[in-house]
Parts: sequence; structure tokens; C-alpha cells
Amino acid sequence: MKTQQTKNIKHFCFDLDGTLVDSNKTIYEATSATLKTLNIKFDVDEKDYVHLIGKHFVDIFDALNIAVPDFDLFINIYKKKYFDFMMYSNLYPEVEYALAEIKKRNVKISLLTTKLQEQADKIIEHFNLANYFDLVMGRREGIAHKPSAEPLLIICNDLNFDVKNTVMIGDTELDIQCGKNAGANTCAVLYGYRTKELLEIEQPDFMVSKIIELIDIC
Repeated sequence: MKTQQTKNIKHFCFDLDGTLVDSNKTIYEATSATLKTLNIKFDVDEKDYVHLIGKHFVDIFDALNIAVPDFDLFINIYKKKYFDFMMYSNLYPEVEYALAEIKKRNVKISLLTTKLQEQADKIIEHFNLANYFDLVMGRREGIAHKPSAEPLLIICNDLNFDVKNTVMIGDTELDIQCGKNAGANTCAVLYGYRTKELLEIEQPDFMVSKIIELIDIC
């Protein structure tokens, strides 16, 4: 873990699924229910599906060889089905405590997720976390998604922070690549949906096994 940069960190940008919220079963069940509604076969094991979470659905279905003729229709149904399965989602341990401690250190907090903006806002509200975030960015029309640098650069611009004083925090290769593409510091969390070995390939600046360890980076 790097230490020389920590005094310059003024902004933490978090991924959502696999980083703040353990939502794999919600995502799996909502995907299954949506495809069933569309009469599309879905016989993927949940343990296999979890390793794809974080990718855009187009890429997930390509990887699984699942043909979804009307992707917009899938998304419209999925975003409604998702909240039917919210009982399966939980915050990871100490998430709220960690966010509160980070705020005490005058570090800005943002969220960057591939979920639709409306979904992201509702999930943050569901877990009563809205007060901790200075900006929440879900997927928006006309803006590229991770691993593109574009959404993170927009966040930094809106918060008036140099991206070099930012840490992009997430559990997948897409989060680390996004941060690196933007010129930010990067932090991989090891409790999410990717293995340590896969994340090490991306060479993040920091790696943490518990979210509370982020306080040491402030």
C-alpha cells in the first residue's frame, strides 16, 4: 500500500455493488425474473454469475451467450424487478461507520456506478446513506461507463477537485481501470465480486480487506 500520497487525498469515489452493498443475490434474482418475463432462458449458476457483476449487461450477456433482442425493454423491466428483491441486499460491515469517519476528515465522497441514475439514487436512499454523498452518478445517457475515465472526470469537475487528489474505490477491474484512465489513485476492496489475484493484475495503488481500512488513506 502506498503511503506518500495519503496526505493529498481529498475525494473518495466509491463503486456501489460489491463495494458498499452486497447485492449479488438481488442482481441475480432480478436478472432471472426479468429474463423469465421475456421468455429468455437463464440457467446460469449464481456462483458463476457473481463473477460478472460490475460489467455492463450487454457484456454480461455476451459472455454468457444469452441473446436479448430488445435490450432497452430488458432494462425497463429489470429496474422495476430489482426492488422486488431488495431484501437480499445488505450493506457490507462498517460501511456507514467508515463513511461517517471519512466525512469527519473533510474528504468529499461520491458514488460512481453502472446502475441507472434512478436506481442508484433509490438504493442510496434505501440504506439511508444519502447524507454521506456529495454526488451520486449512475449511468446517464450520453456519458460513457466504466472503465472509461469520462464519468469520474465529470464527478471531479463537478466537485471542483483535481483528479490526482481522488481515490477511485471498487471491487472490480473496471473500477481500477476507470481510476487509472482518469489519472486518479485507485483502491481495490478484496471482499467484493473479484478475486485478489485478478485485482492484483490491475496494480491498484491501495488494497483493503475491510472498508474501515480506508480511513488510513485519508
